[in-house]
Amino acid sequence: MTQTNEIDARRSGTFRIGGELEVVRLGFGAMRITGDGIWGDPRDPEEALRVLKRVPELGVNFIDTADSYGPYVSEDLIARALAPYEGGLVIATKGGLTRTGPNVWPPVGRPEYLRQCVEMSLRRLKVDRIDLWQLHRIDPKVPADEQFGAMKEFQDEGKVRFLGLSEVGVPEIEAARRIIDVVTVQNLYNLTDRRHEDVVSYCEREGIGFIPWFPLATGNLAREGGPLDEIARRLGASPSQVALAWLLRRSPVMLPIPGTGRVKHLEENTAAASLDLGDEDYRTLDGLTV
Repeated sequence: MTQTNEIDARRSGTFRIGGELEVVRLGFGAMRITGDGIWGDPRDPEEALRVLKRVPELGVNFIDTADSYGPYVSEDLIARALAPYEGGLVIATKGGLTRTGPNVWPPVGRPEYLRQCVEMSLRRLKVDRIDLWQLHRIDPKVPADEQFGAMKEFQDEGKVRFLGLSEVGVPEIEAARRIIDVVTVQNLYNLTDRRHEDVVSYCEREGIGFIPWFPLATGNLAREGGPLDEIARRLGASPSQVALAWLLRRSPVMLPIPGTGRVKHLEENTAAASLDLGDEDYRTLDGLTV
């Protein structure tokens, strides 16, 4: 067998964010514990709470959320289920996107708004300092240096420990690094969408954690009889588990955060940490085009 019966995210290995904050590489993304369109409360709040409580039981110690998930719903549920955070549990959150309805995410990067994001996340998460705070998007209507400068202020004031960016290219990362220490980058990346290969390589070279959002996308690659389907069947795994195993092997700085609102799916995703993806299978998946 290539997969053990025991589900333990720690089999994915660890990574030190900022060279200091050790997290298990296979984390949990808390976007899907909200309502449809990432808007409002989840259909089954008690199941969402069960998911969150199950997360650390499975060896996961890195949870990624954002104030815009709900909005506010995800952070509130995390605090309700898990605060005070024990056992090295790391909660990362993001700010800089506003919400005007389901699936609508206008960016606002004015320093006074970003400060409100931080202050309110501190209160909702019930912490004195946020482990990792990430700018959800760089607002094109506000000078980027003003946004980075605000982030540095939050860190200097002790409100956040580490800083990261989301959905950026290498030039934006380098511009930010002139003002702040960027320790993570969170971009769209999966088997079917690899537009940020250069960012992954940059992060690996610089020791920056790369957090791929939407990591479970498999698209047509998972069609019956296709290469992903064949590998999954042979390994006794699901296509999503194989996709996560590929991400984990792709780079040592890769920190996938699959999300779900169901305990069953959480356990299935976390089991990918024990999936042994051999050299031939990895090369096959690496060479796939969509």
